Amino acid sequence: MTWLFSSLLLTGGLVSVLALTPDSFTAFKAQAGFHTNAALGLSGLSSHGVVGSDCPQTPALHPSKHCELNDRLNRLYDSERFKLHTYETLGDAIRIRTEIYDDIGPVGGDDRWKVFDEFHEFLEDRFEILYSELSVTKVDEYGLVIHWQGSDDSLPPILLAAHQDVVPVDVDTVDEWKERPFSGHYDGTWIWGRGSCDDKGPLIALMTVMEELLEAGFTPRRTIVLASGFDEEIGGKMGALQISQYLQNEYGQDAFALVVDEGSGFLNMESEGDNVIIALPGTAEKGRTDIRVEVSTPGGHSSFPPQHTSIGILSSAVVAIESTKHTPKLLRDGTPFATYQCIAEHVPNVPDSFRRLVEKAKEDDEALCQLKQTLLEELYPVQNSALLGTTQAVTLIGGGIKVNALPESASAIVSNRIGQHSSVIEVREHFTKILRPVAADFNLTLEAFGVEVTTGSSGHLSIGTAFNNAFEPSPKTPTDSSNPYRIFSGTIRAVLEGSKIHPSKDVVVSPMLVLVNTDTRHYWNLTKHIFRYSHFSQEDVHGFHTVNESVRAEAVIEHIRFLTTLILNWDEATV
Repeated sequence: MTWLFSSLLLTGGLVSVLALTPDSFTAFKAQAGFHTNAALGLSGLSSHGVVGSDCPQTPALHPSKHCELNDRLNRLYDSERFKLHTYETLGDAIRIRTEIYDDIGPVGGDDRWKVFDEFHEFLEDRFEILYSELSVTKVDEYGLVIHWQGSDDSLPPILLAAHQDVVPVDVDTVDEWKERPFSGHYDGTWIWGRGSCDDKGPLIALMTVMEELLEAGFTPRRTIVLASGFDEEIGGKMGALQISQYLQNEYGQDAFALVVDEGSGFLNMESEGDNVIIALPGTAEKGRTDIRVEVSTPGGHSSFPPQHTSIGILSSAVVAIESTKHTPKLLRDGTPFATYQCIAEHVPNVPDSFRRLVEKAKEDDEALCQLKQTLLEELYPVQNSALLGTTQAVTLIGGGIKVNALPESASAIVSNRIGQHSSVIEVREHFTKILRPVAADFNLTLEAFGVEVTTGSSGHLSIGTAFNNAFEPSPKTPTDSSNPYRIFSGTIRAVLEGSKIHPSKDVVVSPMLVLVNTDTRHYWNLTKHIFRYSHFSQEDVHGFHTVNESVRAEAVIEHIRFLTTLILNWDEATV
């Protein structure tokens, strides 16, 4: 995500650029001529509790009133019987192929939805206590809302989310998988198959926690709501959007204390003897709009071609698009700058020169520009460009139906991830501006988002929204002295500091901008406090949206510990 983040952590439908590996960081320092931490006297540097910190760290937060219950459940989670049962449950969930397709029809009007009936039957059978003792509501047939009523109605409820659907497996890649794509196979270390990470692992973990809390006799003070959509991978409009409207009708607008859904995770930083974990809960996410560019020209036989066919003209349009990028921006009130501050303040192996530059950039505009230039030109420019600005990628293209027939139309789809400082309108204006000269060069009528901009006599160039897909960058979750953020980050630190598979001397929690989108895009009406976070490290998950998707089995248990601690901490909170 920054120069700290060069590997991809694909957690739950989302791609979060996470981490500079220790080796690459060491290589960078050597190339740049930086001194070692020991020489700089930076080893073990931390600002936990320091007055005036730009990235204050909440102390580890453990349940107190529920301490005995938390300890008892953690002992249960340590047992081989519990672990194997959990792995079996996740494997069985993976074996039900809840693939979701871009062209799927409405619920009830497309047979491909029927597999979700099987999945719901599986969940009801496997989580018998949860289904028998709690209120379960189905929204738009396959959306799940599970309501666990608390004893104190004055406390706003918490909403925990995970989705049921998975991206399809490309049949041409099946032979590349180490295990069958829907095997759910546990090999003693890894659980394999589509959905193991995205997002059935987190869903099964969440339902397991609620089942175990029920069986342990836990009675919550604060109401707990589980929400599970079924079309997150294609935008969530039938699942999470309908669930959001249902929850607003039931509870009211801005009625929840927080929402937790899939997102970024944490990073192990082991370099030069330092053992630091950086947890990066997503406190904001970029916007998105898919733009369709279509060129229409007269058809005919290819033996009498015009100077340029619609495909040729479209090629010129694509060149214009790819030659004109959005300008990245580094703003002091943006989430990326907050992340850089946390890294500079708390990560021991950060070069001293970079630390000083970030510190100076807080007040000095020239230093801010220098920091931006350093990030974009010297330190992983591709990753930092994605973090600091709107990105565009031509991802689909089509045109022509026969080799000897002039194509009457050709089109391309451009995927745009909208920077935190930008908007859908700004992206539309950008496309209109750069394609207007193309339309003029080829004497085409230009229509942009339903408005005729210029006229021409040789054909049409139209720009529009593809897939009815356009939404703004998310609001920012408050992090300055915010009680929900402090409870959430304190929970992360408590679980990581006690982790058996991720031991660390220190844990740093930093807000993060998530580059892609989750079902939380539909939950903005329910709370100002949204956390996009899955309690996995970059070493725990592989193969999001591609071959060999798998999750480290022990990491699923760690995620269960995290969710348990989070629920118990929030049950003791008064906010």
